[in-house]
Amino acid sequence: MEQTAILALLLAAVLAFLAPAPRRFLETVLHRRPAWILAAPPLLTAVFTLAAALAGVSGLPLALLILAYTSAPVLCAYAQGAGPVARPSALDFLTVLLLWLPLEFSAGASLIPRPAQGFLHAVAYGIAILLGLVLFLAFRSVPGLKYNLPRHARDYWLPLAGFAMAAPVLAVVGIALGFIPLPHAPTQSAGRMVSAAGLIFAGTALPEEILFRSLIQNLLMLRFGAGTRTLLAAAFIFGCAHLDNGPQPLPNWRYMILATIAGVAYGWVFRKASTVLSSAALHMLVDWTKHFFF
Repeated sequence: MEQTAILALLLAAVLAFLAPAPRRFLETVLHRRPAWILAAPPLLTAVFTLAAALAGVSGLPLALLILAYTSAPVLCAYAQGAGPVARPSALDFLTVLLLWLPLEFSAGASLIPRPAQGFLHAVAYGIAILLGLVLFLAFRSVPGLKYNLPRHARDYWLPLAGFAMAAPVLAVVGIALGFIPLPHAPTQSAGRMVSAAGLIFAGTALPEEILFRSLIQNLLMLRFGAGTRTLLAAAFIFGCAHLDNGPQPLPNWRYMILATIAGVAYGWVFRKASTVLSSAALHMLVDWTKHFFF
């Protein structure tokens, strides 16, 4: 129960930034007193340390690793000063890499017993997304992240249009590559399928869309323009992030190809919509369909 509460609190903190008032308040505070951003690493390290204690894991090396992990992107952003940002710098891209790559390669996993790794990885992922929002929304004030509630009617139908276009391609290519089997009728109850949609959205789709669309694709668009090449580059980066995912042998090039195709659809919806929630909804639909029908 305590572990669920920690994850729920992190999710609530992430979702709180969808409301304009908390974002504007933190932005005002950090722009007036930029040094206050330096409080983020010890605070987030304390959250992780508490989560680790609840999972029965303790140790100074792990706490120091988390402190270093949270400090590196904060110092990188702090070195540039508070926003607003018109054109992202190389240090902005480095900040994203410092948030993403340690998680991608499971840094520090050897310090955590296997039974606790799943929970603490989820906590670390939540901390990374929360820190990314604080740094890029409030501190650097990068435009175009689209981390807001839907503003237009198209935000609701774009995920469905993207799914109608992408799902058949993903199914045909996935079956041809041997990544997924032929489709079948779902074997789970309707209630489980409905609840799974929310879990997939909150635990996978939204965090990944914040990272790969709001941060990576958006920074690329601000720096190099919003053309097709930028969309394809962002999709390829998203695809490469799946090379180290199973269940096939690693590097999983089958998953990389499918994720790149999906990334084009997610990125297209992100460009057209006024909110990252639209591409997250499409992402959820794709993952949910794969889980229950293939």
